[in-house]
Amino acid sequence: MNTIESVTQTLKSKFGDAVKATETPTGNRLVVDIDGAKVKDVSKEIMSLGARYMVSIGYDNISRDNTLGLIHTYAFDKEQFALMLRMSAPADNPVLDSITPDTPNAGWSEREYQDLLGFKFQGHPKPKKLVTADDWPDGIYPLRKDVPHNLVPPAAEDVAYQLDEAPPGTTTIPIGPFHSSLHEPNHWALYVDGETIKGCDYRGFMTHRGIEKLCQTQLSYNEIPFVAERICGICGSVHACCYAQAVEAATGLVIPKRAEFIRTIMLEIERLHSHLLWLGVAGHLIGFDTVFMQAWRVREQIMWFCEKLTGNRKTYGMIIIGGVRRDITPEIRSELETICKNLEKEITTIHKAVAGDTAIHKRTKGVGYISKEDTIKWSLVGPVARARGVDIDARKDHPYASYGEVKFDVPVVDSCDVWATVLVRILEMYEAIKIIRQCLQKMPEGPILLEVPEALPAFKHMVMMVEAPRGEATHYVITGEENRPERWRVRAPTYPNLQGVPSMLMDNQFADFPIILGSIDPCFSCTDRVAVVDVRTGRKSLVGKRELEELSRKYKK
Repeated sequence: MNTIESVTQTLKSKFGDAVKATETPTGNRLVVDIDGAKVKDVSKEIMSLGARYMVSIGYDNISRDNTLGLIHTYAFDKEQFALMLRMSAPADNPVLDSITPDTPNAGWSEREYQDLLGFKFQGHPKPKKLVTADDWPDGIYPLRKDVPHNLVPPAAEDVAYQLDEAPPGTTTIPIGPFHSSLHEPNHWALYVDGETIKGCDYRGFMTHRGIEKLCQTQLSYNEIPFVAERICGICGSVHACCYAQAVEAATGLVIPKRAEFIRTIMLEIERLHSHLLWLGVAGHLIGFDTVFMQAWRVREQIMWFCEKLTGNRKTYGMIIIGGVRRDITPEIRSELETICKNLEKEITTIHKAVAGDTAIHKRTKGVGYISKEDTIKWSLVGPVARARGVDIDARKDHPYASYGEVKFDVPVVDSCDVWATVLVRILEMYEAIKIIRQCLQKMPEGPILLEVPEALPAFKHMVMMVEAPRGEATHYVITGEENRPERWRVRAPTYPNLQGVPSMLMDNQFADFPIILGSIDPCFSCTDRVAVVDVRTGRKSLVGKRELEELSRKYKK
């Protein structure tokens, strides 16, 4: 069994002076500083020890030592600790070896820092643009500190994303960026032979909002949770909690026990209404709107309760650094217990109907297959992984809030298809109700918020994981000097899971594309700008919020 001590000793003995330093900021986090020239070999060794790659973090350190920093993060799930592999490269020539050939899910992270910081990764199998727009000028790297957060560079002319070459004998079918089967903007090119999918290419990030840059330059520590809640239309408590816990762990803050239990309750309420929302959408995608209507009918009572508890159905404003802002009163507790009882009955009814419906079976069984081995290879997370026989769940593997004090099961199914994701999510709703009930019973009296010092320790590194309804969300924080993070990196569960979709699509039917993509419950973002087309000239232009408001006033009837 791996321990922090054994992994440290293995890396030091194998790589000698290439391991520059190690530290353990907490009992379950290991930071390893290495010579960047050895990153490929060290990463390969870490993965061979049974680690799971999570995400990479790039940051600007030019003002201090004229370097760009890069951190690869790994989880040792069953051993319940995480490793942060840290290195740097000179800012005028930031070249590192790519770890993507051995760790495929690192592909997007490396491409992201090509776009945002100017890194170059030798040996990357697909070094195409990922985050910045097709017309973004060369040489401007948005995450560098000398680039203003509100920079709007001039658009380039006649540029477009170059799709991967289609396999011989196939036809390219574009889907998106706006399409009836997509609930948010993203673009897929499907390469089909008749009705059979033989490959695809994906172009996303067209509504990237620059939240990380904004929060590193404009907002204070405890203003950020309210922005974090708006990263995702579902996972508000997830992102606020993950960010707050990262800051708390980095700076040594210990929040009150009652606040931990309230956070857990909020996270499980979010899991319930998210899974019910997904179940309804999944029914809609396969043309079974009865499931859609029933699931969303049941979901409404949770949303009404959220509004009563927090003042809002979705962006709750509950979780901040140091604890939570609102308590659960005896009256609220009694109402939540009643809702859980009602939900359990309603979910059981839906479960029986779905389990016995042959139409749902035909549209989901054997569809979107990806093997357990490939699921591990691509570092997939959440219900997508658990539906492929991979037993991972941050609540069990890396306990946080009060999850270490409650008992629950992690549903795992091994049919490796869309049907398994349906089952996993339904079973997880029963477990969510079980967790909420235990939290209400075990929650101690006491304060719900810690008084946070005005000045927090600077330049502390911390990675934190929270199990969102879609899977593991990961936040990385480097604390800063001006009452805000030096760097904040958010990795939502859709980020790794989208990279596994091409394997799920392979050799499936074109008509199954919506439910295969929908099975990962993707969250892309919300639109922050619009395209305007002059119908007389055909000229296209991008319009920001200010210009859109001016146009609306100018042409208002």
